[in-house]
Amino acid sequence: MECEHFGECGACKLYEGGYQTQLATKLARNKERFASFYQNQITIFESLDAHYRSRSEFKIWHEGENLHYAMNHQEKGRVVFINECPQVNEYIAELMPKLLQKIEAKAIGFKLFGADFLSSSSGEIVVSLLYHRKLDDEWQAKAEQIADDLGIYIIGRSRKQKLVIGQDFITETLAIADENYRFHYIENSFTQPNPRVNEQMITWAMQKFADVQGDLLELYCGAGNFTIPFAKMFDKVLATEVSKSSINAAKANMQLNSVHNIEFLRMSVEDFVSALDGVREYRRMKDIDITSYNIKSIFVDPPRSGMDALSCAFSARHENIVYISCNPETLVRDLEILSKTHDVIDMALFDQFPYTHHVEMGVQLKKKA
Repeated sequence: MECEHFGECGACKLYEGGYQTQLATKLARNKERFASFYQNQITIFESLDAHYRSRSEFKIWHEGENLHYAMNHQEKGRVVFINECPQVNEYIAELMPKLLQKIEAKAIGFKLFGADFLSSSSGEIVVSLLYHRKLDDEWQAKAEQIADDLGIYIIGRSRKQKLVIGQDFITETLAIADENYRFHYIENSFTQPNPRVNEQMITWAMQKFADVQGDLLELYCGAGNFTIPFAKMFDKVLATEVSKSSINAAKANMQLNSVHNIEFLRMSVEDFVSALDGVREYRRMKDIDITSYNIKSIFVDPPRSGMDALSCAFSARHENIVYISCNPETLVRDLEILSKTHDVIDMALFDQFPYTHHVEMGVQLKKKA
């Protein structure tokens, strides 16, 4: 990837020497980081070199009558105007200058401070325009014209206000293990930013469960990104997530893919463990016959903070653990606990965030003999 803003824009900090050099740097760093747990080869899953992001957020900077996309400068306290961003997929890249021109032409840039883009691999796009003012009927009429002209959906957001032009989601299709899965990705909610690496990540996780029998428990299931493909491999899947909007999206995605053997629970890990251990009863589990599940395997994909000691101890009860981590530092901390009862038998590095120091790591663990 070539970008005129390398060295200034804070989005890319690991770019010297090109893509393969930055990838080698990440691999070396994480081999060293996890050496006490795993000495074999870490499998690498590469990203596209450019146009790999299906979602991105930009500041909107005002300079007189002109508007600019902007990102934080590598020097703290400064911004850099963005004329191009080869990180974003081709559809977003093509839309960005056209959208800014329309906003200026329709004069709806007053107190606009941000633009967030969410795109499918087929070019369906939702743009969220963020304002420091209340949006009125005039704004909505002009935004509707822009959305129609550009063939996109627009969300207008200000404090305690959300105006939807069209719809607030896109439909993404992921190709996994020779099957296509469809997902509704909702504006302003978490989605994996790199769809091609996401496909590789899900496929790898499925392969780690290829020889496993029975049912699966998943913690931190989000909107069902892993859950729904997993359902084809297991008799039943029980999945928990604390976010109400994510659980609602997961249930919708389950129906979208005609999957019927998943039970989604909106519960924290702490509450779920309390319910399983009989410490407390929860209405949300009144229709779940937990004794009907034959769970020997668990999948976890926690937030950057990783798992806490309780979650690690609970996960360690299971024979098979597959752990996807977006933060290697907290993964090291959690492996200090999990490695007491389990052996790390495989690791993978997913280059979800090229040209940054960030990676996603996959770990397969089996209970010690």
